[in-house]
Amino acid sequence: MGSAFDRLILRLKTPAAVTLAISVAGWLAGGLVFAAPPSFEHDVQPVLAQVCQNCHNPQVESGNLDIAKYLTPSSLTSEQAGWTKILARLKAGEMPPPGVAGPSPPDMASLIRFVQGALDQSKTPDAGRVIAHRLNREEYANTVRDLLGVDFAAEEEFPADDSGYGFDNIGDVLTVSPALMQEYLAAAEKIAARAVGGDALPPPGFANRRDRLRRSGPGVIEMKYPVDYDAEYVVRVNLNGYRSGSTKPVTLQISVDGKPVKTVEVDVRMSEVNRQGGNTQRRQEEVRVFLTANAHIFRAEFLQDDFVKDLGERALTNPHSNIFPESFEIGGPYAPGEPHVVPKKVLICDPASGAACVERILTTFAHHAYRRPATDAEVAELVAIDNKAIKAGYTPKQSLQFAIADALVTPQFLFRIERDPAPGTTARISDSELASRLSYFLWSSAPDDELLRLAEAHQLHRAEVLDAQVKRMIADPRASALAENFGGQWLQTRGLDAIRPDPTKFPEWNATLKDEMRMETRLFFEAVMRENRPIGDFIDGRYTFLNENLAGYYGIPGVTGTEFRRVDLKDTDALRRSGVFTQASVLTVSSYPTRTSVVLRGKYLLETVLNEPPPPPPPDVPALNEQTVGVAKSLRQQMEAHRADPLCASCHRKMDVLGFGLENYDAIGRWRITDGRFPIDASGTFPNGKTFNGPAAMKAILRDNMPEFVRCLAEKMLTYALGRGVESYDRPALDDVVRETTAGDNGFEAMILGTVHSVPFQQRHAAIDPAPMSIQK
Repeated sequence: MGSAFDRLILRLKTPAAVTLAISVAGWLAGGLVFAAPPSFEHDVQPVLAQVCQNCHNPQVESGNLDIAKYLTPSSLTSEQAGWTKILARLKAGEMPPPGVAGPSPPDMASLIRFVQGALDQSKTPDAGRVIAHRLNREEYANTVRDLLGVDFAAEEEFPADDSGYGFDNIGDVLTVSPALMQEYLAAAEKIAARAVGGDALPPPGFANRRDRLRRSGPGVIEMKYPVDYDAEYVVRVNLNGYRSGSTKPVTLQISVDGKPVKTVEVDVRMSEVNRQGGNTQRRQEEVRVFLTANAHIFRAEFLQDDFVKDLGERALTNPHSNIFPESFEIGGPYAPGEPHVVPKKVLICDPASGAACVERILTTFAHHAYRRPATDAEVAELVAIDNKAIKAGYTPKQSLQFAIADALVTPQFLFRIERDPAPGTTARISDSELASRLSYFLWSSAPDDELLRLAEAHQLHRAEVLDAQVKRMIADPRASALAENFGGQWLQTRGLDAIRPDPTKFPEWNATLKDEMRMETRLFFEAVMRENRPIGDFIDGRYTFLNENLAGYYGIPGVTGTEFRRVDLKDTDALRRSGVFTQASVLTVSSYPTRTSVVLRGKYLLETVLNEPPPPPPPDVPALNEQTVGVAKSLRQQMEAHRADPLCASCHRKMDVLGFGLENYDAIGRWRITDGRFPIDASGTFPNGKTFNGPAAMKAILRDNMPEFVRCLAEKMLTYALGRGVESYDRPALDDVVRETTAGDNGFEAMILGTVHSVPFQQRHAAIDPAPMSIQK
């Protein structure tokens, strides 16, 4: 009978059939056995009431959680988001915490199994809806660049965009004030004039923009600066200082957009009067060049850099150490000495040739500016503006500028507007709308010709076509925007510009080092994206991107030159610098100006890796005594006081352990083994009982929790892609993204594809009460 039963089991395929067979086996063995069906009252409620409620009640609310609203079966429907978080903590073994008696392992397994099953059964895909979405500054600048070939510094012309859910592309917070509308009008006129080039040259003048100046290395300055006319300009470099102890000339090279325009020897000798008086010499070198109406990169550098290489950063700022380039002045515009033909992207024909050409230009322009075929009425409106300007005496090019400027302040350009389906329904968005969602997700810019062509042929929504376009777009240079805008905000490295480390404690900090830190992290993100690396590389990928200066800062040998290149990390370097969370950019934005913070760094990892932002701290938390950190007590000893308070302990127990794991890095990311006169203790114990000592061991534990990290990154990516917060009704869609990512070996491309294929990315609800910007089909 046993062998026959074995054969029966092998022939049964479904879990239900296997369960039936086991029950039959029990009956055949000598007794009829019925297992009680799992239920909320039997498998869940007793554990919540007898274990969880002791700490999570209205009086204590450890972890900002009151379990009372989860004590009924209906909570599995009404509190799905909360149950999802509770389930994640139970699966990770973090609850109940060590020292608190909990249910037996079989009972805990039954609870997890029941809750997971209930949540899975309640899945109903929900599209949600995205409101009319104003282009943020990055999207505006990139769209103008791709549409008209004009580099526009939107970050200087427009105020900073508000953020929501950690990103500045959230439709709900991207409002339009009267002041911003005035700035849009001024910007549109300036952009249109550069794009067409129809205005006469104004009187020349000089501009010295020190606020744009960037020192990119010893003896090197750079500046990105826009000029408004196709004309000749004087590029003047102001020099200061003298070369102490030598009379050998040095060679100065002036370049524009990477092309040398002047190379000259600079005499560094000084008169005896200046030497004895301790004065420095100021001098200038200049060159006249033709520039197109656009932004250009100006660079001045000494080619023989031996004398500045040894002196390092002080050669840039101390005129008594060496001669150095101090600033640029740009003079002009001047009429060119010889004719220049400057191609303009918008001028697909000569507007002076007649009305047919003007209409062709404006039809093509509006098609791309509105991210869909322009209607006859929309084109007629732009043509009417051009005609009105012609009648007023403006030239054909100037008249065209008026029409283009008008298009740049329309809602069709400034907003991504999607049509609502019939009231009370959900429907797939149009292919043109899908093209815009896709391009602003991956490129922070408008769809290109290929996307528009596929959309207007109603092919883009097809899965195989959509997948091919995603892969093409990731390989395109414009996908750097995803690293800059999504990666920079998820990892918070955009905030480096606001960081001001204490110069007395961290004299090494400077603008060059800051830019190199940010570049390392951006290039790392791009590598994960373009090479479809596993997203686990963000935790402990054993490679990075360095130049000589940053490699020296890290103590990694064998890297020479100013250019960044991929560096494989080995042995000690890999243990110290693998992944983004031990890169200097991340360590700096998660520190105070004067010291490290285990709270800031722990909070950073909870939010960025585990998707568990802690609740706000209680009021009246005493500040640390800054004067005693590393002197009278170690930072670790002082932090013990915070965890002594039961109200603080539940959050600090999770935050501090992560922060202490990164204590081997100072406030600007340098490796250290002491904090003041105290040795670093980088050990810790996770809430699930796992222990570590040092950042490498801590990252290994984080890597073990890949499901939590995958879900965290998937939620942030879906938020960014949709331009709205991920709500509780999005949980089934988020589960689908996580599933697709896991099925794709946790590859970055799989997560992008899962996001693009999700219901909320491809569909939308109708508005219950249509907003003014909504358009009904």
